[in-house]
Amino acid sequence: MIEKIMKTGFLMLAACLLLATSCKQKAPANEPVADATVESNTENTTESKVMYTDISLPGPQGQTVKVSDYVGKNKLVMIDFWASWCGPCMGEMPYVVKAYEMFHDKGLEIVGVSLDKDKASWVQAIAQTGQKWPQMSDLKGWNCEGAALYGIQSIPANVLINEQGEIVARDLRGDFLLKEIESRLAAGAVAE
Repeated sequence: MIEKIMKTGFLMLAACLLLATSCKQKAPANEPVADATVESNTENTTESKVMYTDISLPGPQGQTVKVSDYVGKNKLVMIDFWASWCGPCMGEMPYVVKAYEMFHDKGLEIVGVSLDKDKASWVQAIAQTGQKWPQMSDLKGWNCEGAALYGIQSIPANVLINEQGEIVARDLRGDFLLKEIESRLAAGAVAE
């Protein structure tokens, strides 16, 4: 019993540390950080129907990648905001890869949006981390147009979208990411 309580406490502490760790945008002293256009609540799930905003950016081979090419064709689409230079993003990537491997055949698609500036580093990180899902980046770093559409101020970050195009969760990490995707797929990914 004590072992179970300690294990649960340790997992909660680890989750808190993981959530507290992210790469954050630093706004210049004379320039305010842009307001978020998509809101989230403290539980990382949405309470009202907020529709996704399409992102269309170049892929690694220069092709146009659009989020709208995947929403509606899959039960869930996760937009994953990350960068090759972001340590917390690389630490979170094994969970994202695991989510893809576990749930892609069950209706999950992931679309990666990189906040990289260097194309070679971006492409190398995709290969090294085993990201098999569609990727896009305008190579503008924190000025990434896709990240601005979702008010992204720190990475890693993600947005979970159901088949109807409703944002159903944001900023899920670690085992919580896996559990939420599993739960949403089992429930038909209906917004709450």
